[in-house]
Amino acid sequence: MTPADAVEKIMIVPDEVFCEPLEDGDACDVLVRMEDGTVYTALFATVAYIHRQLQLTWLATGSIPETPPVRYAVLDTPHIIVEQLQLEIIEDTIDNLVAQDVFESLFTRVTHDNEPTKEKHFATQEIAQAVIDEVLVLSG
Repeated sequence: MTPADAVEKIMIVPDEVFCEPLEDGDACDVLVRMEDGTVYTALFATVAYIHRQLQLTWLATGSIPETPPVRYAVLDTPHIIVEQLQLEIIEDTIDNLVAQDVFESLFTRVTHDNEPTKEKHFATQEIAQAVIDEVLVLSG
């Protein structure tokens, strides 16, 4: 079986990718609409984003009395770290995650109801559609 044959057997196929850069330009929210209409979301970030998080905690912990300042980053939601926030890199990363069968474990599936998904990730279809309608798409 060739790699192309293996990719064709994958059940979920990305149809559209929407990217909304965050204010500092080192991360972006990504929405992926699959061919079946299902929408997934995740945060893509660069190493600069991680460095900024480290600096922010250094500043925050430095203001807490009787504790030493320390640099750390707690990433409570999945973050996909890429070298650059370019649409082509993001799309290629998504294709690789789908091919490796890990896409659904890293992205939050947007649901039509307010119940958490099996992985306890949750977002509503209305929020996703509002973001898609207003979203900025990165240009390659």
